[in-house]
This record gives sequence, C-alpha cells and structure tokens, in this order.
Amino acid sequence: AVVSTQSGHYGRETMSTSNLNLDDDVTSKYSSQYEAHIDPFSDFNRKERQRKYVNLNSAERVVLNLGKMILSDKIARQAVFFYSIVLHMLVFLVLYKFAVSEDCIQLSDCNDAYHAHMKEFHP
Repeated sequence: AVVSTQSGHYGRETMSTSNLNLDDDVTSKYSSQYEAHIDPFSDFNRKERQRKYVNLNSAERVVLNLGKMILSDKIARQAVFFYSIVLHMLVFLVLYKFAVSEDCIQLSDCNDAYHAHMKEFHP
C-alpha cells in the first residue's frame, strides 16, 4: 500500500495500513503513560495522598479502607443502605413500643419507683 503525505503527494511504500494503526495504538498508549508520568500535578497529588495516609492513625485507616471498599462496590452500597433502613425501623419500633407501653405511662410512677429502688438498694 502507498502511504500519502499531508500535502497529498504519494510517498514511497514504507508501511501497510495495519502497521500504521498498530503504531498509532502503541504511540497513543505510551504517550499517555509518558505524559502522566511527567505531569507534576499528578505526582504532587500522589505524594500528598501518601503523606496524609501515613499521618492517619490505625482506626482512621481502617475506616478509610472500609469506606473505599463499600463505595467501590454496588452490592456493598446497597447492603449498607438497606441495613441502615432496617436499623432505623428497629429504633423507631422500639421507641414507639416504649411510648405506648402500659409499664411507664405515668412518668411520676416511674420516677417514684426509681427513687424507692435507690433508697432501698443503694443507701
């Protein structure tokens, strides 16, 4: 195959079309890697992240890694969402039960029982 130049003239036969496509793919792959490697902003960002990570205590590292793990997986995000919904429902049901329970409807009765207990068992 004949490779044309930008001026429209035909040059000599140097490469086939498939070789040109392969060279373009390889060039674009390695040029982007090279540009990312020499980019001072990405290098600074990486070093700052590493410095901040080293300054975290062990509990903060665990929380950070757990958060990254949960946020990176769709199923984990859904599981945490439904788990929090179930916990909230449980808390609301328990609070509702205590609010309508016959045991401590009268706060004065509970208060009197508490003071009697304290006088009897904890003088």
